[in-house]
Formats: sequence, C-alpha cells, structure tokens
Amino acid sequence: MRLVQVAQHASDLQRAAEFYSALLSARYTAVFDPPGLLFFDLDGVRLLLEQGAPSSLLYLGVPDVKRTVEQLKGREVEIVAEPRVIFSHDDGLLGPAGTEEWMAFIRDSEGNTLGLVSQIPPASPSRP
Repeated sequence: MRLVQVAQHASDLQRAAEFYSALLSARYTAVFDPPGLLFFDLDGVRLLLEQGAPSSLLYLGVPDVKRTVEQLKGREVEIVAEPRVIFSHDDGLLGPAGTEEWMAFIRDSEGNTLGLVSQIPPASPSRP
C-alpha cells in the first residue's frame, strides 16, 4: 500500500495555485474548475487543493528549513512558528541516524497551516 493523494482546502484556486507554485517551485499538473480541483505532483503523490476539502496539516520536506523560512519572509508569508529542532534521530527509526529534525510552520494563502521539515546533521561547535 502507498499514499496516492492528500487533499487540502483552497477557497480561491487561482490564489492557491500561485502560492503553491512558488512554494513548491513547480507548476500544477491539472485544474478542473468546475468543480474546483487543483493538482500538484509531489514525487508521485498528488496534492489536491479543493474548495470542498477540509483543512489538513501537511508537512513538506525542504532541504534547509531555515533558508526556506527566510525566503518566505521576503514574500510576506505568515510564519506561525520559527524553525527549531524537534527531534534528534539517534537510531534511524524515523529519519536518518545522526540527523536533527528541524520544523517550522507557515500559513498558506488559504489560511491552512503547513509544516516545513528538514533532516540535517547537527551543527558542529565550529559551525553556527
């Protein structure tokens, strides 16, 4: 079994298309309006932005959550929670062993909260 699709509420498909295209650095793959459906391909999993869908909490993997948040601030995206270490992966059970899981939370164009996640090596004493 594999995850095929997740849905997220979007009141305004055009506004959501612009926001998610910029966030994901990707163009949407399909739009059907009516009935109000907008799709993105996230490495084989469809992200459906739909007027009738409930709000969901999605977590999106980004290479560097701190840099991503700084870029989003420049675009005046609301930052709900600044980047911080959530967990250290000592055993590799939920992420690569020896990495720290960093998360930040933002608000999308439709008022939904999105989590941004990076799994990176811990900072060394010589590195900030």
